[in-house]
Amino acid sequence: MVSKRIDKAEAPARAAEKRGTDRKSGELPLGAGIRAATSEQTKAEDHALMEQVVDLGNMRSAYLRVVENRGAPGVDGVPVFELRGWLKEHWPSVKAAMLEGRYIPQAVRAVDIPKPAGGKRTLGVPTVVDRLVQQALHQVLQPVFEPTFSEGSYGFRPGRSAQQAVQQAQAYICDGKRWVVDIDLEQFFDRVNHDVLMARVARRVGDKRVLKLIRRFLEAGVMREGLAQPRTEGTPQGGPLSPLLSNILLTDLDRELERRGLAFVRYADDCNIYVGSRVAGERVMRGIRAYLKDVLRLRINERKSAVARPWERKFLGYTCTVQRKSRLRIAPESVKRLKQKVRERLRAARGRSLQRTIEELNPLLRGWINYFQLTQTQGVLDDLDQWLRRRLRCLLWRQWRTPRTRVRKLRALGLDAERARVSAVNGHGPWWNAGASHMNEALPARHFTHLGLVSLLPALQRLQGVR
Repeated sequence: MVSKRIDKAEAPARAAEKRGTDRKSGELPLGAGIRAATSEQTKAEDHALMEQVVDLGNMRSAYLRVVENRGAPGVDGVPVFELRGWLKEHWPSVKAAMLEGRYIPQAVRAVDIPKPAGGKRTLGVPTVVDRLVQQALHQVLQPVFEPTFSEGSYGFRPGRSAQQAVQQAQAYICDGKRWVVDIDLEQFFDRVNHDVLMARVARRVGDKRVLKLIRRFLEAGVMREGLAQPRTEGTPQGGPLSPLLSNILLTDLDRELERRGLAFVRYADDCNIYVGSRVAGERVMRGIRAYLKDVLRLRINERKSAVARPWERKFLGYTCTVQRKSRLRIAPESVKRLKQKVRERLRAARGRSLQRTIEELNPLLRGWINYFQLTQTQGVLDDLDQWLRRRLRCLLWRQWRTPRTRVRKLRALGLDAERARVSAVNGHGPWWNAGASHMNEALPARHFTHLGLVSLLPALQRLQGVR
């Protein structure tokens, strides 16, 4: 695991670094923290940036973050829980390699994730040690670049969120900008030009060791089915450094939009520009298409991008209503994705008790409604609650299987003997029975509430009451 990361001549480095480790355990001790990087930091100061990266306090924070995030092993197969022991033995050599510009990352493991709208997104899973080094770099570089980022940028930034981006978009629409230039960058993370990106990084970073290490992470190969493929462009999603690098590159787009006096909201590679007319929108689309191609070497996905009314598009899972004071609502595609996830969980729950099934569903439902708590139209949530309960009734009907079992279960739930018998042999399928009156009477909404099922509409009302 060590040989690919550092040179073989590591014995002197081990001896030299003994003073920097806990003499008794060899562990990374808690440090005093890194020197804060500010917007006033000069490139002369940046020549010592790698020392900030390997500072023990910074590395300790990076280690805790990597362990907290867990994640799958990389190409070397080493899991997160083995990182502590590995660092006890190898940290001095890794630190020396980083300080001397000799650290070489391993290839990332390719994992293809299906996209909701079709196609796939490739995630690159770095080894756990490379994740540690990337996290340490991120913690030092974020405060260097954060002051340079635009107010219109919301993705992957401390103190900013997708919900804030959605609210800003709504504000532009309510202010009369009722046309949107919806820009989707074509395979952004796979198409980033390394030279263009590194030129932007070098504007703020003067430490050549840091620049060399970032480029090596960009150029690390991709391992797929046991074969390593070299990479000449792109910064695959999956490592701690990729989100920051994407913001560094796309800040030039933000500044160009500001220079043109445009109202925009950007979250990662999703960018919406709000204008007053279709003509203005088409003019902006032409100009930004040319800018992205000529300056940043990026392309717009023509199939997913458009000049349209905001209520005809979705942004970060939301859309809006057509009224002059437009209200936020959950995009139909977001509802569809939730239903698909529920179906997948219920297919895996056919042999489980209703109580356990509900316990496994609840985290998904809580997370979903927490994200969509900005919605200002609630009818869809009432429909979803009814649909969820029907899906659970359908699950139970399938589990009961035989007419005899169905009669017994329905009687236990309060139906009289004759109605239970007739219902059990009605000849209709599970979904029909799940919506029929006998199952609704036997298993009313309060039954699922008693078992702890999260109801989306009441949950939203509680969240909005707190706000």
